[in-house]
Amino acid sequence: MNRVFITGASSGLGAALAREYAARGATLGLVARRREALDALRAQLPHPERHLVYVLDVTDRAALGAAAVDFIARCGGADIVIACAGISVGTLTEYAEDMAVFDAIIATNVGATVATFAPFIATMKAQHTPCRLVGIGSVAGVRGLPGAGAYSASKAAVRVYCESLRLELKPHGIGVVTIAPGYIDTPMTKHNSYPMPFLMTPGRFAAKAVKTIAAGATYRVIPWQMGVVAKLLRLLPDVLYDLAFVNAPHKARTASNASKGAP
Repeated sequence: MNRVFITGASSGLGAALAREYAARGATLGLVARRREALDALRAQLPHPERHLVYVLDVTDRAALGAAAVDFIARCGGADIVIACAGISVGTLTEYAEDMAVFDAIIATNVGATVATFAPFIATMKAQHTPCRLVGIGSVAGVRGLPGAGAYSASKAAVRVYCESLRLELKPHGIGVVTIAPGYIDTPMTKHNSYPMPFLMTPGRFAAKAVKTIAAGATYRVIPWQMGVVAKLLRLLPDVLYDLAFVNAPHKARTASNASKGAP
């Protein structure tokens, strides 16, 4: 039975992953800022008494570390840790007020991913059993998107960070998986005013993500159609990329659209 620790678990992808793992018999550590949402989620899961709830902000490293220590102590270790908390909101460098938003996105999407993984590594090394650390990237991190400089940069950073970590931990038998969602029908995408090709439900995403994690993949775009698009974007010369995306619609800057949930 897997012991799975998930941040950003109160909604979106985090909640969908929690439901999928609980249906498979896992014991969960559920992390988010909203107690009511976490309690409601736990009540809906099979064997709710089995799952632990931690109400905190993932940028509070001390609180996040304490939750990890408590989960390890009460569950005897951890098999899968998923850093799913994230902020998705547009930014424009020319606006001074967007600097604080930029800082918050980097702190949550990148810094909190590192802080989520760090407390579990020593325990996972000692377990000598298959373990996984899972970072949630995005197809938005494949190339820089106009109006989404902070978000694209943060998700590109998650991918490269996880790649470095994968090499560091491979000799210890700890797998590091990066999953890059395409467009998933979550609260974070509700405010997008532009077309979202290959839009996928959170439940379908979660089922595919869990299979990907179990298989020990290193990097996977879900759905696969967006993976094809991502590969093509990587190959596109800058001059052609610029022509294609210079007038692309921008992610909304409205502060109310910022949410620490699964991207």
